[in-house]
Amino acid sequence: MGVAIRVAGEDDRGRVVQLLDEAFRDDPVSGWVFPDAAHRRARHPRLMAVFADIVFAEGRVDITEDGTACALWLSVPADDHADEEGPVQVREAVDPDNVRVELVGRLTAGIHPAGRAHEYLWMIAVAPERQGEGLGSALVRSVLDRCDQEGVPAYLEASNERSRALYERLGFGHTGRPLDLPEGPRMWPMWREPRAGSATGA
Repeated sequence: MGVAIRVAGEDDRGRVVQLLDEAFRDDPVSGWVFPDAAHRRARHPRLMAVFADIVFAEGRVDITEDGTACALWLSVPADDHADEEGPVQVREAVDPDNVRVELVGRLTAGIHPAGRAHEYLWMIAVAPERQGEGLGSALVRSVLDRCDQEGVPAYLEASNERSRALYERLGFGHTGRPLDLPEGPRMWPMWREPRAGSATGA
């Protein structure tokens, strides 16, 4: 049975933020950004809301028809340049005294590939009770199919071993060295070339 997917609209914002918060609150990177659990519960939803708003404004949010999973994508042009003020603005909006909110943005921007247009999977979230059912794979494949048709590569940073294994199954390979957050977890930059023979030429 296929998974029904649609492009999320502003009416879906609350659900998207909730999905991101639930899926990433216990992620190793979120735990590093907000080491104190109580503080994380208070500030993490705000960080996820900022991320969601950026992608609603500049990219595309896909969501399953039943609202149990979503994926945040940005189309990055070949001549894209990192926004130096972006990480600062995120920190000021989310947790002004927490330098790690800004640092994680600067570090991931520093390893982001440049010089080639690509689709960037910023985040993907599946409701905890629905994880392991293939919803995340379906969301990613729907965009990868388009990437193959259009001859466009895709990029992401895996933030844990489970997601890393999923992306490897979907054809992503490691690019460059992993990013080790200071006194924190590892992130894996991963790149996927469009699959030869998949382009339709249409």
